[in-house]
Amino acid sequence: MGDLSKLMGEELTSRELTVLRYLVHDFIETATPIGSRYISKRHDDVLGLSSASIRNIMSDLEDRGYLDHPHTSAGRIPTDLGYRLYIDTLVELESIPAIEQRAIRENMQAAGDVDEVLKETSKLLAKITRQLSIVTPPHLDTGTLEKLELVQIVPSRVMVIISIKSGLIRTIMMEVATEIPREKLDDLARLLNERLSGLTMHEIRETVGDRMKDAQHEETGLIRLFIDSVDKLVPPTRTEKLHIGGADKIVEQPEFVNPRDFRGVIELINDEEIIIHVLERHDSMPREIRVTIGNENEDEKLKAYSVITSTYTVGEVSGSIGLIGPKRMPYQRVIPLVDYVAKAISELFLERR
Repeated sequence: MGDLSKLMGEELTSRELTVLRYLVHDFIETATPIGSRYISKRHDDVLGLSSASIRNIMSDLEDRGYLDHPHTSAGRIPTDLGYRLYIDTLVELESIPAIEQRAIRENMQAAGDVDEVLKETSKLLAKITRQLSIVTPPHLDTGTLEKLELVQIVPSRVMVIISIKSGLIRTIMMEVATEIPREKLDDLARLLNERLSGLTMHEIRETVGDRMKDAQHEETGLIRLFIDSVDKLVPPTRTEKLHIGGADKIVEQPEFVNPRDFRGVIELINDEEIIIHVLERHDSMPREIRVTIGNENEDEKLKAYSVITSTYTVGEVSGSIGLIGPKRMPYQRVIPLVDYVAKAISELFLERR
């Protein structure tokens, strides 16, 4: 989509591109349709065009699909295509103020474990941008098993502690029929580590049955239970809770004054499957910022929004960070912020290893 908009943008004159840039920028700032007189007066020192000339340019841009003309207003607003061209070729990204950079890093450093870092990050990003901020925990599928420990908590429960080479730890409880002696647990853990350590979580999930075939009938039944529970131990999809911040901020936007639109954003916030799907699409593109606008989003519930996403890394595993908000987002400000925060998370966990 980005390549298409750039190609189409090359067909516009410099005047048309400049008018489009100012119209999108002014609409983002005011949340009201922009008229030719407004642009002429506000940007006369740069454009030097009459209101009539700007009106003609805006009419041409509308005919070509970059602008829309709400029937209740004499002004115009950007279409999805207009936003796409603006983001791909016209937006001038801002530098992040040093005070915000410092606040972001200090906030992260003050947090404890991975989960707390991600939770605080989502809250801070939402506070700064006033958009809906989402951070997913790192997906362990690509992580490599360093070691596995078995600890009997009570006679009927064994805790499985999975340590990933990136420094992450996952714990799962398994129900067992009887108490298992400590020495036996150590022997079973040693066997599992001999067969599975050094494999990725994905490899373990796909091949554990074959790798442990000759040990499935040991007397405690724990190996068989481990194999049967592998999807719980090493889930193929994310099971950890998303960190969502800014629900109280996004509903203050002018787009959500209408009760129907307000209900729509609340439904979106409560539909984690959609959000996970959007963010997980970017896990395969580390450190790449991606912006999808309106109809570029696959799910119907996201057609009224823009989504900005990037990924952070914790060793060899990655998670996603994103903003969801009205298409009228201050892209020049929020795109660099998402990129900076993703980079800061990655660097923090690198320092802690």
